[in-house]
Amino acid sequence: MLFVNVPIGLLIAVLAPMYINESERHTGRFDIAGAVTSTAGMASLVYGFIRAAEEGWRDSVTIGSFAAAVVLLVAFAVIESRAREPITPLRMFTDRNRAGTYVIMLSLAAAMFGMFFYIVLFVQNVLGYSPIEAGLAFLPVTVVIALGAGLSQRFLPVFGPKPFMLVGSALAAIGLAWQTLITSDSSYVGGILGPMLIFGFGMGLNFVTLTLTAVSGVAQNEAGAASGLLNATQQVGGSVGLALLTTVFGTASKDEAQKLVPDFLAEGTAEQKAEFAQTHQLPAPWGHEVLAEGISTAFIPAAAMAVLALATAWFVIRVRKSDLEALSGSAGPGLG
Repeated sequence: MLFVNVPIGLLIAVLAPMYINESERHTGRFDIAGAVTSTAGMASLVYGFIRAAEEGWRDSVTIGSFAAAVVLLVAFAVIESRAREPITPLRMFTDRNRAGTYVIMLSLAAAMFGMFFYIVLFVQNVLGYSPIEAGLAFLPVTVVIALGAGLSQRFLPVFGPKPFMLVGSALAAIGLAWQTLITSDSSYVGGILGPMLIFGFGMGLNFVTLTLTAVSGVAQNEAGAASGLLNATQQVGGSVGLALLTTVFGTASKDEAQKLVPDFLAEGTAEQKAEFAQTHQLPAPWGHEVLAEGISTAFIPAAAMAVLALATAWFVIRVRKSDLEALSGSAGPGLG
């Protein structure tokens, strides 16, 4: 089925040189020290959250992972402040609007990656969807994301980025908060589709807005670094956010399982009890309740991340009238 991407990729490879101008090349040094410390630091941080979900916060390896992450990320910041050609130019964070876009993207990506992961988990394991059906369940989300992106692209030069950031982040928070109500009895149409559409439209309003704001006002030779940092914050936010939500999910599902074990032992069949003795996993419907409780609880910090994005848009983003003209000028070639 994935071979459908081959002709699309070939078509892009043929047409891209015809419509995209090659950027001027600049030689430089590769920031090896920065790359190593940032990668190792983020890996330690993510592993710390994953380990905490399995072994608890007092586990020595968990504590060691977080300690290593702190040391490595501090070292990374020091290295970047002194490097002649840093992989992450810290001066990009001196502009409040650009720094605000990075925080918003980090927060929303953390929530988005977690939402996609846990909704797939729910529809497949609770609703019984096949992988293909689970993929099709997300098609409406892609439609509203495209609608939101098109709307923001059209009216961004008129209203500026802040209204789209505020409305988009608020919609994302509403959609995620709605998903905290998920139970084992929730259906796709009644409990999943609505909040996903609200969240998706909010994300669509933000994608183009954040991208253009991040590169607005930077020198041409630094536009790549500005947009690259935005992409990096999205990936970092997704990785760390999913790891954090996994920790919350693991704790909540374990607590719920402990509560339901007595009911299962009293009501389960002999065959179910024999299976439980081998797998230590509660069968349906108790297992569905455990999964739903873990997922709904994980959406609480996800919604909080969207609220953080909303607060950042409200208090940090400041766009002057002159900025709108620069933004309007950059919107055309960037999206045409």
